[in-house]
Parts: sequence; structure tokens; C-alpha cells
Amino acid sequence: AVVNAAIPDHEADAFRPPRTEEPLYLDSLVDWLFGGLSHWDAEHFLFIAEKGYLFEHNFAFFPLFPVVIRGLVETLFWPLSSWLSLRGRLLLAVALGNTALFLLSVVSQHALSRLVLQDRRLALLSSLLYCITPANVFMTAGYSESLFAALTFGGLFLLEKGFTFRACLALSIATAARSNGLVNMGFLLYLPAVHAISQIREYRATSKGHSKVLHYIWVITRLLLTSLFGCTIIALPFCAFQYYGYRTFCTPSTSPEQVHPALLSLAESKGYRIPDENGPPPLWCMRPLPLLYSHIQDVYWDVGFLRYFELKQIPNFILALPMATLGIMAAYAYYQANSELCSRLGLWRAGPDEGLAKPTPGFFNPRVFVYVVHSTVLLVFGTLCMHVQVLTRFMASSSPVPFWISAHLLLLNEPLLHQRRMSKPNVQLQPHSRSHTPQNPIVALLTHFRSCSPTTRSILGYFVSYWLVGLVLHCNFLPWT
Repeated sequence: AVVNAAIPDHEADAFRPPRTEEPLYLDSLVDWLFGGLSHWDAEHFLFIAEKGYLFEHNFAFFPLFPVVIRGLVETLFWPLSSWLSLRGRLLLAVALGNTALFLLSVVSQHALSRLVLQDRRLALLSSLLYCITPANVFMTAGYSESLFAALTFGGLFLLEKGFTFRACLALSIATAARSNGLVNMGFLLYLPAVHAISQIREYRATSKGHSKVLHYIWVITRLLLTSLFGCTIIALPFCAFQYYGYRTFCTPSTSPEQVHPALLSLAESKGYRIPDENGPPPLWCMRPLPLLYSHIQDVYWDVGFLRYFELKQIPNFILALPMATLGIMAAYAYYQANSELCSRLGLWRAGPDEGLAKPTPGFFNPRVFVYVVHSTVLLVFGTLCMHVQVLTRFMASSSPVPFWISAHLLLLNEPLLHQRRMSKPNVQLQPHSRSHTPQNPIVALLTHFRSCSPTTRSILGYFVSYWLVGLVLHCNFLPWT
């Protein structure tokens, strides 16, 4: 609210639909407080929540988040309808709803980190870093990042715990929030396969004869059925949404006369396509696989392989460089520490007794392998095929690895985290007190920033600077990640 009021908004060439309803008593106050959270892509989500999917390019934004905030408006904020317009209530739902969803994503990320890393200190440190994520503003603004992160981390936690059906449901709902939820099918293929291989190896060491073959057949059959069923559930929201887009534009039942005149004028001036039962269908409807999402990414956003590799985009590559560096460091460090495990795709460990040995806790734990692969796939795809500046929020809301490697580097290179007192008598990270209240280590490091190692200053400097600059720029319609 402060930076939005102090700095005038930039006149950006972005989607800014006209207001079609009269403001009420509290609209100006809510807009002053939370108007900065409605810029850039948030305008699309708010428009969809208010008007539905009217323009063709709106279908680039998946429906779960608009449904959630519209649900909050119709239930929790319904008593305010006499003082706030629908748009005002939607802004309020965005601010409060995304705050709650982000807190839920923090809890999910911490639970997943403790389970996978098997290191409580590393899990806590990574979760505290996640609280000051470089993608901070997108976790609070009218974007689907917080919702997607909460569902993804929660679903992966359930999958790691063995609750496969509930994990599939959570990951399926995540796909209704963002298209890259489809990538989570890789976890459903991989983690049950690791469990199946572990079962086969244990059974082979303890059993003999005909029952062994039957057991192998049963384990493999169950694995195939589980993976097929789970992948179908995860992909279902994406397929259903594409079918809805096909029916909306390829077999329309509405005409432009049913559209508000102000929105129709916007469509004509900007060239936005709207459903028209009397007009010819779009060309993409004639394709063998008529995917509206692919058409929008290609035509409206110019997304494609190496399309963003232009000299004028160098500043955006520099903007995404810190997150890309963390992803590269995570993959390189993990491979250096576990080259043999990586050569076996992390499916089993070598040696006759390795299957029973407890893995080493921390970032180099064998269970981290699939998450590093997932992070690397996101990094490569985001760099080569997307608008590269979105890489920061793309990875920060989809993978815990950037926070795991950051916490790992802090523990590895920061002496203050391993000392109860420093050499200076007036500086300490965990001061003694009668209440024995534990101090937040990230806050303590920031308090004594100049005494930290270069690695710590680099990581915390990146996190905090992007946290703050993102707020300032995004809330004033200036380009950010």
C-alpha cells in the first residue's frame, strides 16, 4: 500500500479491462490498500473471477484460482456486498486468501522437507528462506503461485508418506491451478517405482521358488495400474479445461450482442477474440489436436523454443540468473556427491546391504534425487522455451530445491550458524535467555549481515533484495519476474 501510494503507476501495455460496475463506499479504501496486487496477470485472474472466460487469451490462466477467490467473495465476504463492489471484494479475497494459502504452502514445504531431507535443521532453515522467497510479491498478488505451491508441496508430502490416492487428488487439483502441474506426473511414475524396486530386492533376498515370480508379477502390475490411474487423474483437469475452451470457441452458443458494450469495444480496439456463434471458427479448431492453451502461448505470448533468445532480452536473462544459478549448483553438487546413484537414476543403491542402511540425512540424501531432476527439468524448459524472467516465480512455486540448496550452502559456509557465541562478546546468534526462546536464524543472520560469510551475504542479499524490489516494481505496473 505504501509503495503503491508513493510511486505513480507506470502506463504499461497490459490487459486493463474497463470497470463495468459503479464503485461503492469502501471501494476506494480497498483499492488504495490492495490495488497494487491487481496488476499484470492478476488483472486476468480478477477479470475471469468477475466475468468468466470471455476473451480467447484468458484461457492461458487456469480456473482454480478464480474459482477460489470468487467462492470467498460469495461466502466469507458476502456481508460486505452493500459497501464493496464485486471487484473490491475480489481484491480483498486476493489479499487475505493468498496470505492464508502462502502460510499453508510454508507448512507443506516444511513437512515435505523434513520427510525428504531427514534433517530437521536443514528443513527449518529452507522453510524460513521460503518465507522470504524472491518470488514474494507473486505469492500475495492476484496470482495462482501460492495456491499451486500449497497443493504441490502437500501432494508430494502425501506421496512420500505412501498416501497415493490422496496425493493424486492434491496434484490433480494443482493442475487445475497451473499447467506445469502436469510435470508432477513424473513423481507419480518415479516414487512408486522406487518403492516397487525396493520391495522386489527385499523379497528376492528372503524368498525362493515359485512364489517369488508371482510376487514380482503382482508388484509390477500394481505399479503399472497405480501409475496409469494416477497420471490420468492428474491430467484430467488440464484435458477438461482444454475441452471447455474448444466448446467455447469452436462450437460457440453466444454472440457479441450478449457482451457488455465497454468490453466489446475493448475487444475490437485490442483485437481480442470473443465467442461468436455467427462467425467462422478460429483456425486452431481445425488442427488434429486443437489445444487452445498451445495456441495462446504461441500467438499471444510468443512462447516457443529459443524464441526469447534476443539481444534485447539480456536484462531479463540477468534478472533470472540468480535462480538459474541455484538450480545449476543444486544439480552439479548433487551429481558430484552421488554420481553412482545418479547413473542408476536413483532407483537403488549399490551393495548387498545398502537397501537396509539408513541414508545419510541432508541435501545429498538419495530421496532428493527426483526433486533435483524435477528442478533441472523446470530450469531447462523455463530457460529455453519460456519468457525467462518468469523463471524466478516459476521455480520458487514449483520446487523446494532452490531453498534446499540455499539452506545447505548456508549451513556449509556460515560459521555463525554453528556457534552459540561469536568472538565479539556483544554479538551472538542464539543468546542465552531465561525463557530459552529459540531465535529465528535468518533474522539473526540479517541482523549481523556484515559479520556473515560471502556466501551468506550473497544468498540473503538475493532473497531480501528481490523480496523488496519485487514489491516496489510490481505494485506500480513496472516489469518484474
